[in-house]
Amino acid sequence: MSKVNLIIDGIEVVADSSDTILEAAKKAGIEIPTLCYLKDVCQDGACRVCVVEVKGKANLVTSCNNKVAEGMIVETNNNRVMKARKTNIELVLSNHNKKCLTCGKNLKCKLQKLSYEFGCDETKTGGEVESKLDLSSPCIVRDNSKCVLCGRCVNMCKNIQATSAIAKQYRGYSTIVGCQFDKPVEESTCVGCGQCVLVCPTGALLETSNISKVTNFMNDPENIVIAQVAPAVRVALGEEFGYQMGDFVEGKMVTALKRCGFNKVFDVNVGADLTVLEESAELIDRLTKGEKLPLFTSCCPAWKKYLSIHYPEYVSHLSSCKSPNEMLGAVIKNYYAKVNDIDPAKIKVVAVMPCTAKKHEIVGNEDVDAVLTTRELAALIKMKNINFNMLPDSAFDNPLGNYSGAALIFGVTGGVTEAALRTVADKLTDGKGAVDFKTVRQSNGLKEIKLTVSDKNLSICVVNGLKNAETVLEQIVKGKKHYDFVEVMACPGGCVNGGGQPFVDYTKTDYYDVAKLRARGLYKHDQKLESRKSHQNTQVMDLYENFLVPNGLHKKLLHHHHEE
Repeated sequence: MSKVNLIIDGIEVVADSSDTILEAAKKAGIEIPTLCYLKDVCQDGACRVCVVEVKGKANLVTSCNNKVAEGMIVETNNNRVMKARKTNIELVLSNHNKKCLTCGKNLKCKLQKLSYEFGCDETKTGGEVESKLDLSSPCIVRDNSKCVLCGRCVNMCKNIQATSAIAKQYRGYSTIVGCQFDKPVEESTCVGCGQCVLVCPTGALLETSNISKVTNFMNDPENIVIAQVAPAVRVALGEEFGYQMGDFVEGKMVTALKRCGFNKVFDVNVGADLTVLEESAELIDRLTKGEKLPLFTSCCPAWKKYLSIHYPEYVSHLSSCKSPNEMLGAVIKNYYAKVNDIDPAKIKVVAVMPCTAKKHEIVGNEDVDAVLTTRELAALIKMKNINFNMLPDSAFDNPLGNYSGAALIFGVTGGVTEAALRTVADKLTDGKGAVDFKTVRQSNGLKEIKLTVSDKNLSICVVNGLKNAETVLEQIVKGKKHYDFVEVMACPGGCVNGGGQPFVDYTKTDYYDVAKLRARGLYKHDQKLESRKSHQNTQVMDLYENFLVPNGLHKKLLHHHHEE
């Protein structure tokens, strides 16, 4: 890669020959505004907000997809450029639904921010606004009246997630983003991962809100409303209240949930520890029998739906284990209800998740009654006028609040594999297995690992992002690869980058860096815990050995039977 010398706004800049003008400017500390651009995801130049003037070219050029060249002279903020940008933004506004105050993206909308910065007149150019909500999905709401045709969601869905549930349709002024044959989202190939929601710069895509449903539960005095929280929430929730990305705010989070009105706050990590116990036993059994390998993880509902749509012949390879969320819900409505002599019908379990697909997972599930994303929990806390930053720390409630480090790292790609290996290694070596399996941690989307545990040689694949899952599945189908265990997380980076996590300003933090920063918080806390292996969690082992197994409930409450 060679170096290129150019001048940007009178400043001499040395850039890589592969850099775009936008990237070269950023390295020099010169910010060029963007709307549709998202590094490594979308560089379509559709919005033309990033236009610059290049000496010798008659027309302005989009900086996001034009490469630098030796001797290039660029102006990013002269009168011609600024006037063009303002006009382009006003054209976008012309047929945009401008009901901003009640929009779920209010104050976090990229179009809103640009309009303010450029002093745009929203009434300057008239246009038709047709509001047509798609409420078919339990996960995602589509509102095309707020769509700016940036292409971010389309690129994400096709190129990163390999689902192609949405695409640009029709031409010219009639162009929209929609599902094939104008079908609603729920009838498309959408898996509910919510990555499109994360990258949408406006309110055209949002999660289906369960806040009203949850507050209605709380307003009924007959109900006992219980929150159960996923691991990735505690390293992202703080961002909504001014904390740094990855800050571990578990204690304040628990206090906030109690002040919101939840009667009890339990930890989904208990379900994760149960998942490890059951899944590690399942892996050992399949290895011994040599049947239905590889064993696919089953805790990600978006991945399970993707597999059922595109590779249904491999559904039987999924672990029969329910997700930690489903497991804990079942334990609460059976074990917790029984020991406390509570009618299960009066218990309302609300799962707080980093994921939009979890909303689809509970459809028809009697054990979990509602799902709030991390964003929705933040909104509920703000609605209740709770000063999050001033809250004291609280612990999760017993008996379903203690967890191991293995459970905590479920929120990170590779975490399920490492958690399982910590227990499998102990089972195969009489308790002498390793704790840290760093080789399975963080990858660029696909990582293959060869491990020898006791007398067993294991071939493992850790995957995040469904495009990478497609690659692995095609290699398995064609007989080019053999694995014993495959972990798949639909969202790039794992649950820490789930579709229900806080919105991020991607001009400040690159999309793929978000997961790394949040993952760091989970790994750091894992190191501090006394119990770092699921079978070392005495509270979970007591539940497992004295209630679930003796009554045969571990198979009934903790497992699905996919082949049925």
